[in-house]
Amino acid sequence: MFPLLSKARRSTRQPPAPETRTLDVAGRQMPLTIRQHERATRITLRIEPGGRGLKMTIPRGLAAREINAFLDRHQGWLLTKLAKFSSETVLEPGGEILLRGVKHRIEHTGTLRGLTEAVLVDGRHVLRVSGMPEHAGRRIATFLKKEGRLDMERLVAIHAGRIGAKVASISMKDTRSRWGSCSTDANLSFSWRIVMAPPMVIDYLAAHEVAHLKEMNHGPHFWALCRKLCPHMDEAKAWLKRHGSQLHAIDFD
Repeated sequence: MFPLLSKARRSTRQPPAPETRTLDVAGRQMPLTIRQHERATRITLRIEPGGRGLKMTIPRGLAAREINAFLDRHQGWLLTKLAKFSSETVLEPGGEILLRGVKHRIEHTGTLRGLTEAVLVDGRHVLRVSGMPEHAGRRIATFLKKEGRLDMERLVAIHAGRIGAKVASISMKDTRSRWGSCSTDANLSFSWRIVMAPPMVIDYLAAHEVAHLKEMNHGPHFWALCRKLCPHMDEAKAWLKRHGSQLHAIDFD
């Protein structure tokens, strides 16, 4: 987020629709959405979770030359920040993918039908993927969703049982803004990408959302309950802060 000295005039008119464009950041093509806001007094620039795009909020009526000048000045900042979102994961035979914190070598079975499965071969962790090689990413994603649900259903049942809470449903999504959520109707939702993290991190996420069944906030009582359910909470939170963006950056399409 960066301040801008010049301000736009106030108006009661509806702001125009957001502008979308592609920004070149050192050869990397980034989708950019520019939105004018009536109350904005400076430019703000944010990177979307996983580094998939950029969002800019500007004062209403700001000249295009000022927008472009701002983007030019902050190319270096963007390049530095986007570096942490880069993913070295290659979803093709010979590449590697994390499963519960362990790197698995991707191998194509050579068959068009069959299950995607994690196996141990000569002491090495391998993820065997069938189907067309170009569809490996989607088949791996389907496998991770299934494994993620199995983990969450088991862990949520354990933590909910410890505090006498009831869960209405569990859903797995590919959310970018948060790793999990809990509704007032006791519906829990999790990002299936969490299954790539170490077991302690998966456990923390389950405990975090279960704790919301009793404390629908992030106050002291919530964190005390979360720590009670998950003693390794601080370590797990630190792991997500350091590595979470890399999990979001993996493109399975």
